[in-house]
Amino acid sequence: MADEKSYPMTAEGKEKLQRELEDLRLNKRPQIIKRIKIALGYGDLSENSEYTSAKNEQSLLEGRISTIEHMLQYSVVVDNTDTDKNMVNVGKKVTFKELPDEDPETYEIVGQSEADPMKGKIANDSPIAKGLLGHKVDDQVTIKIPAGDMKVKIIKVE
Repeated sequence: MADEKSYPMTAEGKEKLQRELEDLRLNKRPQIIKRIKIALGYGDLSENSEYTSAKNEQSLLEGRISTIEHMLQYSVVVDNTDTDKNMVNVGKKVTFKELPDEDPETYEIVGQSEADPMKGKIANDSPIAKGLLGHKVDDQVTIKIPAGDMKVKIIKVE
């Protein structure tokens, strides 16, 4: 069997996924099943938009449940206790500035399921994170991004 993809994530990210899965199974799934039963009572399914809508929602829900189960099954919780405190790794915040003279930016590098750039969390498989991973404070790094090359200097890792 081929190797399955692993999903690096923080302990917080894994707990969040587990809570979402529990909510989907215990709350959302029963709500949709109830909607389907009610819609079945409306008769002719060929023109029953409530039934069609509920079945489509059920399909999306089951897909999300399956995705989360897969991610949790192959999750790898990142433990940074034995890593160099100045090295960029998943689960750490990194502050860098684009050279020559841009303002510093700080991002936490997280697994893709936790990514939320608006909250300063970027996925470990994003171009910026890939370029920063494994580097240390004071390193100057050239990162390949869709717009071209970006040169940065790592200021702080926490």
